[in-house]
Amino acid sequence: MFQLNKTIVSEEILEKEFVCNLSACKGACCVDGDAGAPLNDDETKILETIFPKVKPFLRPEGIKAIEEQGTFVTGEDGEFETTLIEGRDCAYVIFDKETALCGIEQAYNQGIIDWKKPISCHLYPIRVKEYSDFSAVNYHKWHICDDACSLGKELEVPIYKFVKEALIRKFGKQWYEELEKVATDLKK
Repeated sequence: MFQLNKTIVSEEILEKEFVCNLSACKGACCVDGDAGAPLNDDETKILETIFPKVKPFLRPEGIKAIEEQGTFVTGEDGEFETTLIEGRDCAYVIFDKETALCGIEQAYNQGIIDWKKPISCHLYPIRVKEYSDFSAVNYHKWHICDDACSLGKELEVPIYKFVKEALIRKFGKQWYEELEKVATDLKK
């Protein structure tokens, strides 16, 4: 672990490799698990605002879950998260044949909205835990991503490079440049 401004960062994000391999996992992170994607307060407001524009991209069962439960829910841990369909699929998930994709991201890609998706999804496999004085930036290892780890190793892409855009979105360009310096120094 090392400190970078107001973050405590796990060295694993510099050392471990990762590249999403949708052809292998079929987007399992959007349909497996027992909780929705973590959300911050600002994101809950964004979801409420964009839902009418995202709704045409969603599956009927996702729309139904959102209309019944809300655009977000409070999880068992008391934190906000995306709504689930019958406790499984994210309500915002859509499918391209058998591959799970994000309906929010599809609306973004088509220029309908200007918000890509929840930062927790964009950052994955990095998870950020907010504390009063700092943010903890950690690698979240999940067996469904074994193919992503293999592909990352094959392509020699460390986690922090794979999620560069998301890290800049979360912490800013200057923070990311400092992270790159730490990574370079650790290789020496």
